[in-house]
Amino acid sequence: MIRFLVLILVTTVPALAQTQIPGKMEKRIINPWQWQDKRSYVQAVEVKHVEGTLYISGQAAINADGISSNEDMKSQLIQALQNLEQVISKAGYECKGIVRLNIYTTSTAELWPQFHILQDWIAKYDIKQTVTLLEVKSLFETLKVELEATVVK
Repeated sequence: MIRFLVLILVTTVPALAQTQIPGKMEKRIINPWQWQDKRSYVQAVEVKHVEGTLYISGQAAINADGISSNEDMKSQLIQALQNLEQVISKAGYECKGIVRLNIYTTSTAELWPQFHILQDWIAKYDIKQTVTLLEVKSLFETLKVELEATVVK
């Protein structure tokens, strides 16, 4: 009888240890301060029980034919957001699952007057994400803004 129990334990415990109990994805926001709330981001996001993680390369104002925009910052930001949203949707994820957003721009001076577009988009999907904003010397071809994201579900 003991040998039988040992045999059962030896054969089933490893299988049970590898079985993940499905749970609902949880996001915990960490904000030691409140000033970032007006800037539409959070200081940290802890994610548990993730079903999947999507790492999205920089999305910019490039049309479906692969042609880079030479429009102004506002137009490029809107197109970049649309492209980001399309990639997220096509992958079967939701925008509200964004936990990290990196913003690259060739001109923060041009981006700031249009920043409300990004903030409205974040509010629309109730996104609670960390953000890094970088001004860079240049982006691909004529691009002025690029959005890189990490999304979970």
